[in-house]
Amino acid sequence: MAAAEVVRDTATAEPRHPVTGKDAVTELPESAAAADAPPTAEPETVEDTAVIAASEAEFPTEDELVAIGLVDAPPAELTIEDTAAAIAELELIEELTIEQIDEAEADAEAAAAAAKAAARKKRSARSKLPVATKAPPASAPVVLSIAGLAKSYGATQAVSGIDLEVRTGSFYGIVGPNGAGKTTTLSMVTGLLRPDAGTVIVHDVDVWKEPAKAKRMTGVLPDRLRLFDRLTGAQLLYYSGVLRGLDAQTVRTRSADLVSAFGLDEAINRLVADYSAGMTKKIALACAMIHSPRLLVLDEPFEAVDPVSAANLIEILQRYVAAGGTVVLSSHGMDLIERVCDSVAIIVQGKVLASGTLDQVRDGERLEDRFVELAGGRKVAEGMEWLHSFSD
Repeated sequence: MAAAEVVRDTATAEPRHPVTGKDAVTELPESAAAADAPPTAEPETVEDTAVIAASEAEFPTEDELVAIGLVDAPPAELTIEDTAAAIAELELIEELTIEQIDEAEADAEAAAAAAKAAARKKRSARSKLPVATKAPPASAPVVLSIAGLAKSYGATQAVSGIDLEVRTGSFYGIVGPNGAGKTTTLSMVTGLLRPDAGTVIVHDVDVWKEPAKAKRMTGVLPDRLRLFDRLTGAQLLYYSGVLRGLDAQTVRTRSADLVSAFGLDEAINRLVADYSAGMTKKIALACAMIHSPRLLVLDEPFEAVDPVSAANLIEILQRYVAAGGTVVLSSHGMDLIERVCDSVAIIVQGKVLASGTLDQVRDGERLEDRFVELAGGRKVAEGMEWLHSFSD
């Protein structure tokens, strides 16, 4: 049988080298090996050659074992500087007295208390009542007078005997929950909806006896916008101005001012049907103001309007009021009403529950708290435990 075909007996096989995987033999002292083996002896088989090579192979060093991941690297030795720093820190800790430790803890508690006090102060500052805009004097003429106004739809009484007076130069806010009758009231004030009873007088003109004359002194932004949306913004402004009796040149001049003030430059030549909800509000408000009315009646004017545009609109309206105009607006935003209005009326279930200057109505409270109190208080949510067991 050839040497390469020799079959090893697994039962008597020598152990294998731990690194090379080859058969290993027990190492003998160099002198004994030299005495037993003839100096010129040649290996008889391939297996003999492998055994000799394995016995002569050197085991890998520790660094080599670390490199191939068989052994973890030894921890790095501390330098003299690291040791000295650690000893100094331990000595410093040992030198601290109980009094010093107590003092450090007291300082930490004082800092925490100061942080809590600062947070309370900040919350208190936010909760302070905003300063109300100065209301017009009692001697100012009444620009809008509402007496005994009522409207019902079948058995539903939408508005029930509302009485209000708004003086010239006032920024007057009307607030109320959904379905309180705010929109119905403002629709009757502006001649869009005929009341069942009561009167509306605008600058000594009865809205329902002389509607054309009253409407010339009134600018209206209704809640449900009804615009000719197949016109461009420029065409709609021109139509609104001419409809109010303005000449073409005046309409063009005022339109340019309104477009710039309301930020409609890029959209003015597009169809109103393509406007966003906020842009539609702005073009409608521009149409309501183009004839410079004595009274502006605005139903939710800032709904869907971005904060930057809203700030610009508020500034325009404040300057209008400062020049002698009057604004009556409805809104769900109590913060907005407190910030810009000098007078307010709270309407609930078609009735006026409180009216007057902002300070008089809120009676030392925030307007929102006063409104919730008059509207019936907060509702306690009971039941609905199913909402706490999530569907997934």
